[in-house]
Amino acid sequence: MKKIVLFSIILFVFSSLSMAQDLISVADLTKEMKNPEYIIVSAELETEYAKVHITNAVNISYKAFFKAGKIEGLLIPDSEIASIFGANGVSEGKRIVVYDEGAMKYASRVYWILKYMGAANVQVLDGGLEAWKAGRKPVTKNPTNITKTTFNGKPNTAMIASVDDVKAAAGKSSFVVVDVREVNEFKGLDGKSPGHIGGAVNIDHTTLIDTKGLMKPKAELEKIFTAGGVTKDKTVYLYCSTGVRTAKAYIALVKIMGYPNVKVYDGGLNEWVALGNKVDK
Repeated sequence: MKKIVLFSIILFVFSSLSMAQDLISVADLTKEMKNPEYIIVSAELETEYAKVHITNAVNISYKAFFKAGKIEGLLIPDSEIASIFGANGVSEGKRIVVYDEGAMKYASRVYWILKYMGAANVQVLDGGLEAWKAGRKPVTKNPTNITKTTFNGKPNTAMIASVDDVKAAAGKSSFVVVDVREVNEFKGLDGKSPGHIGGAVNIDHTTLIDTKGLMKPKAELEKIFTAGGVTKDKTVYLYCSTGVRTAKAYIALVKIMGYPNVKVYDGGLNEWVALGNKVDK
């Protein structure tokens, strides 16, 4: 009996550590700078990458995955996503670290797309470029030489919720729809947002990181989400406007807190409104 209990404890600790490992610290990334198995990806716009970036990082902007059209933020086809990664030297078999300036929303978005596309080993640099520079780690303005490759990951459609899924969840206690945008956007007070999807709760993505730009500890994250009625027993649908900010909450819920049923409504409020669906304030 004691052996069974001990094994259960070890398994729990190991699984907890594995989930948390989707974030990597500046110190740990520094140790892997010369490891050929690693590739570092800046998720920033090309103009920001040109100003300064982590030495040897390649640039794949989060906006590279925006589909052209009236609805901003929709994902381009899977084949095009794979082509972009491959053209920038990123394969599904690499150990991939994604970063942005520090807010983690752009890095988390590219992280989520990589996971959706079947990349097994993907991490976000906790604290981003600001934490990297604060640690006096190597940066440069020079673009990195790219060795093109082929990205052969298999997309996981189970990570995505459709507009019909969100509609079907309305009024069901076993589901919760979470709007991760800032509070004023949720309430329709910022002059740009019309409001939010009816029945959605608001967990502002900016509350998930601390003043240093690091993801908050598990215990603090649990308080934030449970206070909003987002509990482990429910299927969680996350959304924002374009899908960019949802991934921060996805990492917190799935990779840090171990929530089993979390999906991203990738079309977000932009698609919801464009399809003529009602919003609340």
